[in-house]
Amino acid sequence: MLRLTAADADDLSIISAQMQDAVMQRADLRFDKKRRRFALVANRFAWDALPEKQRRRSGLHFDDVNSVKSIGLTRPPASAVLSLLAITFAPMADLGGTITLSFSTGIHIRLSVTCVNATLADVGATWGTAVTPAHSA
Repeated sequence: MLRLTAADADDLSIISAQMQDAVMQRADLRFDKKRRRFALVANRFAWDALPEKQRRRSGLHFDDVNSVKSIGLTRPPASAVLSLLAITFAPMADLGGTITLSFSTGIHIRLSVTCVNATLADVGATWGTAVTPAHSA
């Protein structure tokens, strides 16, 4: 079972690597404006378990989120499967910056944050899979 926290861009790149090819539906994404938290649950491919091929139910949340904007998220139906490619951080000149979640279908979710404050944790079942995600160059 994996549990990681991120407090800077380098930490976030490790979470991004572990979440690459995680799949979820639009309904699995939530922004709690009052708590300033953006959270999601996903079935992540367990890159840390190779050579075993597994998926694990995982939760990822970002705290200190001021706002959330998306590009293309309204196009697919709520039941469509979204595949996460990367999570990146771009600092701003003042405090904070933007965390971007990029998906395979050209969808992007941008979180305006005061700082990098993220936690990834496996929260449920693990199951075997026959397929290792691959990307063409």
